[in-house]
Amino acid sequence: MEWSTALLLDIIKLTVAGSLVFLIVYLTIKPLIERSQGLKLVELKKEEMKTTLPLRLQAYERIVLFVERINPANLILRTHSQGIGVYEYQNILVNEIRNEFQHNIAQQIYLSSASWSVVKRVKEETITLINNVARNLPEDATGLDLSKTMLTHLASLDQNPYDTALEIIKQDVQKLF
Repeated sequence: MEWSTALLLDIIKLTVAGSLVFLIVYLTIKPLIERSQGLKLVELKKEEMKTTLPLRLQAYERIVLFVERINPANLILRTHSQGIGVYEYQNILVNEIRNEFQHNIAQQIYLSSASWSVVKRVKEETITLINNVARNLPEDATGLDLSKTMLTHLASLDQNPYDTALEIIKQDVQKLF
């Protein structure tokens, strides 16, 4: 009995000693492993930024161009034709905006949610402006009448929605650096 008790005590001592050694080694090595993983993560993020930053900047550039192109002041200069009726010009403007938007829709992958939301909102507000102004003009109105009324409406606003959208987008770009 004494022999088995002594053996059991030796096994317990060795188990406790081994467990303590394992615990000490674990507690010593764990911070080194965590630090190494943290450094690898930082390196991965740096590599990712080298790859994605140019793509993100290009996406923001394209979206800025989109907002500028759908600004009625620029849209009218680019699309106006003499002698067309209000409804024909309305369709031209709305189709131009929708085509531009479809051309840039993939850019949302690289934009923040705030920037993409403001882009969608300014697009919808522009289409709504065109449709509302066209609806309130007489049937015999021209595309020129539509243009003048839209520009007059924009000039009467306290804050230009296109400038506001561009400011939000620029703020997001600044966060990339």
